[in-house]
Amino acid sequence: MTICYFTASGNCLYVAGRIGGTLLSIPQLMRQEDIIIEDDAVGVVCPCYNAEMPMMVRDFMRKARIKTNYFFFIYTYGAGFGEAYAHAKLAAEEAGLTLSYVNAIQMVDNFLPYFDMQEQIDTLPKKNVERQIETVCADIACRKTVNVRITAITREQMAMYHKRLADVWLKKDTALSYTVNDDCIRCGICARVCPANNITVNEDGVLFSDHCEVCYACLHNCPQHAIHLPKEAGTKQFRNEHVTLADIVKSNE
Repeated sequence: MTICYFTASGNCLYVAGRIGGTLLSIPQLMRQEDIIIEDDAVGVVCPCYNAEMPMMVRDFMRKARIKTNYFFFIYTYGAGFGEAYAHAKLAAEEAGLTLSYVNAIQMVDNFLPYFDMQEQIDTLPKKNVERQIETVCADIACRKTVNVRITAITREQMAMYHKRLADVWLKKDTALSYTVNDDCIRCGICARVCPANNITVNEDGVLFSDHCEVCYACLHNCPQHAIHLPKEAGTKQFRNEHVTLADIVKSNE
């Protein structure tokens, strides 16, 4: 089994590791000229961004050549996942694949403009993350299948969410609005955890470019908590408790 994952704060890396098999970082795969994956089961584990998959994950689905008898898609989410299942099905079909199984695991939502991380962490006991992961692992182990129906209403909602993403939340130049305060020591961690290679650290400080994935890996993993958005719902950073900073660097560098 092969799992391709996208992670910023560690949730998806942890879930991918729990499912097992060979783990492949999507940011690292995307730096290859050709992406060819063949296995008896192949899955994607990624966060849900406003009822969609991350931009890089969608690009990965278009670029990769995947051959498998069992293709699955697992999202992690905080507040909701809307029409994310439909997006996974259509992305699979565009890649010449049949989506065998899809599910979503509710964890911490690390979207800083809306959610206070401490409040999100405090909700974890109620979400029973481990039980959700065990269910997904059991389903995949027995090769459970699901059928995602896409209706006219589904497509209307998908279009609405997509417009909001493109026009408001997921814009490639988002990081240009980030600020870096005087606590920055130019350690370079932000550049190393960025999956899009969107950050440069030099004698001039931290410089952001215009191909951001809006994953907030830089904000959540900065050791000095020096990077900030124009507006944040709280001051606490978040990284999955089972994942280290070194793990994030290894995944995205």
